[in-house]
Amino acid sequence: MTTISSKNIWMRRQQCPCGDWKCYVSYEGDAEETSMASQLVKSETNSLSEAMVAPYVGMVFKSDDEAFEYYSNFARKNGFSIRKERSRLSPQLGIYKRDFVCYRSGFAPLRKKLSGEHHRDRKSVRCGCDAKMHLSKEVVQDVTQWFVVQFSNVHNHELLEDDQVRLLPAYRKIHEADQERILLLSKAGFPIHRIVKVLELEKGIQGGQLPFLERDVRNFVQNRKKIVQENDALLTEKRENDTMELLDICKATKEADEEFVYDFTMDENNKVENIAWSYSDSINAYSMFSDIVYFDTSYRSITYGMIFGAWLGIDNNGRIILFGCALLQDETVGSFVWVLQTFVRFMKGRCPQTILTDLDPGLRDAIQSELPSTKHVMSICNILSKLSSWFSLPLGSQFSEFKSEFDALYHVESAEDFELRWSQMVPMFGLGSDKHIALLYSLRMSWALSYTRGYFLARMATTAYSKSVDAFLKGIFGAQTCLRSFFEQVGISNNLQNQPRQQMPYTHIKTLIPIEEHSRKILTPFAFNSFQHELVLAMQYAASEMANGSYLVRHFKKMDGERLVIWIPEDEQIHCSCKEFESSGILCRHALRVFILKNYFQLPERYFLTRWRQESSFVCFYDQGPQQNHDEWFQEFQSLTKTLFAESSITKERSDYIRTELTKELTRLLNEVRDMPESDELAMDFTLSPTE
Repeated sequence: MTTISSKNIWMRRQQCPCGDWKCYVSYEGDAEETSMASQLVKSETNSLSEAMVAPYVGMVFKSDDEAFEYYSNFARKNGFSIRKERSRLSPQLGIYKRDFVCYRSGFAPLRKKLSGEHHRDRKSVRCGCDAKMHLSKEVVQDVTQWFVVQFSNVHNHELLEDDQVRLLPAYRKIHEADQERILLLSKAGFPIHRIVKVLELEKGIQGGQLPFLERDVRNFVQNRKKIVQENDALLTEKRENDTMELLDICKATKEADEEFVYDFTMDENNKVENIAWSYSDSINAYSMFSDIVYFDTSYRSITYGMIFGAWLGIDNNGRIILFGCALLQDETVGSFVWVLQTFVRFMKGRCPQTILTDLDPGLRDAIQSELPSTKHVMSICNILSKLSSWFSLPLGSQFSEFKSEFDALYHVESAEDFELRWSQMVPMFGLGSDKHIALLYSLRMSWALSYTRGYFLARMATTAYSKSVDAFLKGIFGAQTCLRSFFEQVGISNNLQNQPRQQMPYTHIKTLIPIEEHSRKILTPFAFNSFQHELVLAMQYAASEMANGSYLVRHFKKMDGERLVIWIPEDEQIHCSCKEFESSGILCRHALRVFILKNYFQLPERYFLTRWRQESSFVCFYDQGPQQNHDEWFQEFQSLTKTLFAESSITKERSDYIRTELTKELTRLLNEVRDMPESDELAMDFTLSPTE
């Protein structure tokens, strides 16, 4: 009976070196794991090169399998392979004798040909070789041991060299990970020779150095076709049953928690097609940190053939927030449109200011359709990870130079300079007809800094955040056996993210400037550390005032060029051409240099965004109006909140109660305030970032 593995393997999708951006092949594990995998063949060979003692009569092994492995390693080192021949069985001891022989032992039996049948006459490798190792089992004081009772290393044939012995059938094994890879590529339509080439590239080895041959891959694929077809039928049934079970779990969760939300679609056969869900804590967190979200679609389940989409954010302490997630049957524009609409509905109609995604034209089209006022940025980390598979093969030794040029192009200041340098780079490397270059250029307005500079990203488009997301998602994609356990693991991960955790420590004061000490009292450690980094660097810049009151700020070594800082004294507003504040919500070194020059001891309140303040976990807005009109109220509010949190921290019961009730009450108040008409006398600015 054909069976399928119950293991639900979630693998990271990565664009394939075949040249088609839509042709995804799975990837699991980080760069270190990949490097280890690529050295597998080398490590096996190196281990065999160590000195081995030839088997001898009286040699002892713990089991017959251990003995076979030892003899097999000895044989490989000495230019031949072995096979199991005979075994003897007794009622008391079970198998008590084993015979291992050279692969050329004995003679091939003669085949009788039926009339009218034609058989291919293939020469047998068997030539009566007498090399062998015979074992006998003994049990002494309940301890089983296998003894070598006969050994011969005399061969009547030529022994093979190292580069030949690895091609013997006994050593041409396709490991389980390679089997999954081969089947996946075959299902995607890859021809056999292309599959072999992909495996060689991924393992970083030269052609012909795989531990198996192209014909082994062909035989494996052909032998598995029938099994795959049977498995597909079983998988289809499993998918249908498990997705219906997941839907039932969502319904039960909704009954237990009214604030839990979910939605789904059905296909023409009345089967669950897409499903999405979110938690009450996630929705509350979104009301405070909805300025920027990252929609990750890089993982796919092999078992269920579904894409996992995660809506992620960042809180005021730099930690990941899970806003919601979805399982999608495909990556068509229609599926993306549905999941975008569903997410906005979950979040009570509030669209993000900026959305960060991986490189995907279909997702780009859906965002333009459903979130027209949202800025869309494609992760440069995601793009850089694809460059090697796209261009290392066609460019060869020029790839390193191309990568450096691409990085410089990404940081170009103006759109005009970008267009000029792009037009020069493409013919320089002979990429005029390359489909990936065409794809990158068509999406340039969503990834090139010259077009996206100033979009609010809250430091989420960084390598550090990308690594945090990978670690978070790997925590979800463990060895999940079914969608039920996967759903439970998502809930556990979400709860862990919402648990109180120790904040990162503040760094010590470094500049002794009053601005630094004042900012330390307002910003969280995560935000202050970034602010402090900019403030320290500001000491290395000189500011020259221009006739119109603006400033040119440049490094004393002129390492990064000059920046124009516009100062508007009437409103205490400052704008820098680097647009770091618009991008991260943290003032840049250039603007800070001007504030220092202006003898500011405290920065204006507008430059401490709500999302980076210490109290942003329980305050949903801040006042950018005349501060003197609200100082008394604000001080009273701070006093009440400090007392509340001091009292609630005495016991866990108090802490849990305050956490639950306060979140509900503040959310209720926030919704009521948003429904109130605006008043010119008390104008409150609910903007979470300067560019909304």
